[in-house]
Amino acid sequence: MTIFEDTAPRSPRTYPLRVAVLGCSGSIGSQTLDVCRRHADRLRVVALSVRSSTERLCASAREFGCAHVAVADPARAHDGALEGLPAGCVLSSGPAAATALASLPDVDVVVNALVGFAGIHAGYAALAAGKVLAYANKESIVVGGDLLMPFARPGRLLPVDSEHSAIFQCLVGESPQNVSRIWLTCSGGPFYGRVRAELAGVSVAEALAHPTWRMGAKITVDSATLMNKGLEVIEAHHLFQQPIDRIRVLVHQQSRIHSMVEFVDGIVKAQLGGSDMRAPIQYALSYPDRWEAACERVDWCAADPLTFGEADEKTFGCLALAREAGRAGGTLPCALNAANEVANEAFRRGLCGFLDIERIVSSVMDASSAERVESVEQLVEADERARALASAALLEVRP
Repeated sequence: MTIFEDTAPRSPRTYPLRVAVLGCSGSIGSQTLDVCRRHADRLRVVALSVRSSTERLCASAREFGCAHVAVADPARAHDGALEGLPAGCVLSSGPAAATALASLPDVDVVVNALVGFAGIHAGYAALAAGKVLAYANKESIVVGGDLLMPFARPGRLLPVDSEHSAIFQCLVGESPQNVSRIWLTCSGGPFYGRVRAELAGVSVAEALAHPTWRMGAKITVDSATLMNKGLEVIEAHHLFQQPIDRIRVLVHQQSRIHSMVEFVDGIVKAQLGGSDMRAPIQYALSYPDRWEAACERVDWCAADPLTFGEADEKTFGCLALAREAGRAGGTLPCALNAANEVANEAFRRGLCGFLDIERIVSSVMDASSAERVESVEQLVEADERARALASAALLEVRP
C-alpha cells in the first residue's frame, strides 16, 4: 500500500481539524502544540496524553479546552494537579489510555509522539480506525511495519521525522518504481570523526550534547550511537517500499538538507530548511496543503557551506546492526529495538558504557530469530524476550 495520494480529485478538508496529541509533554508533543497555537483557525486540540507529567497535561488541557486526556502511569492518575482540568474533560489512565484516544470518534488526526515500542498500539489503533496518523514514533514502523503499512491508505500516514518528511515531500507526484536511491541525511551526532577507542569513555553529558537538534534524551543518545539513523533506514524501507541497500546514510553536519531522493534518470530532489521540527510537524498536519511558516526561514546567502561525508559503520556499529536487522526482517527489528531501548536507558543511568550499547544489541540479535510478523501480540512477546536477553547481557558488562 502506498502512502501517497493518487491523481483522483480530493475532497477539500473540513477545518478545524480535530487533533489528538499523544505524548504532549515531550519535545515533539510540545512543538506540535506550538503549531496548533499558530494555526488555531485550522487545528483544534481535543485530546492529550502524557506518561506522568500531569501538571503540564492540565495546563495544556485548560489552554486548548480539551475534551479528553489520558495519563499512562496509573500511579499519577490521582495527582492533585488534575483537579484543575477543564469542566467536562474526561480523564482516563493506565497503559491503554493513550491508545483509546487514538480511535475516538471526535478525532480526525492523531499525532503519535509517544516514545519507544509502546507507541505501536496507538499507531495501529489510529490507522485501523481510519484516522490520519502523523507519527514521530518511528519504533512503530521499525517493529511493526509489516502490520501497519497495509492500513496506510494514501494521505493517511504522514511522517513527522524531518528526514522521512523530506523524503515524502520529494516523492509527492513520483512513483516509487522510479527511485534509484534514497539519501538519508545525518548530522553525525556529537562524536562524528572520532575513532572507536575515543568512544569507550564518553560521558552521558557528552552524548546528550547534540550539535544541531534539541530532542528527548533517548533519541539524542540514539543519534550519538547512530542507532537512530539505523532505525530510520528500516523505517524508510517500509514507508517508501525500497530495499535496505538502496537507502544510503549521508553525513551532513549543517542539518540543512533533510534528505534526498535520487531517481533512475540521475535527477536528485532534496528538501532543505532550518533545523526546526515544527516545519515537518506542520507539513504532516497541513498535507496536501502548505501553510505559512511556523519557524524562522534560512538566509541562504549567509548560510554556512554545505558539506557531506560517509557514515562510519565500523566505528558506530549500531548502524550496521540495524541494517542487518532490516535485511533479515520479520521480528528481528523488534529484538534490535527492544535491546537498544534497554541498553540506551542503562547508559543514561550510568549502568554501562557507551560502546556497551552496541555490544548488548549485538548479543540479543545473535540470540534472536527472524520470525514472520503476524500480530501485535507476537511482537509484544518478541519485545519481552529481547528485553529479558538485554537485561541479562547488561549484567555482564556493568562497570
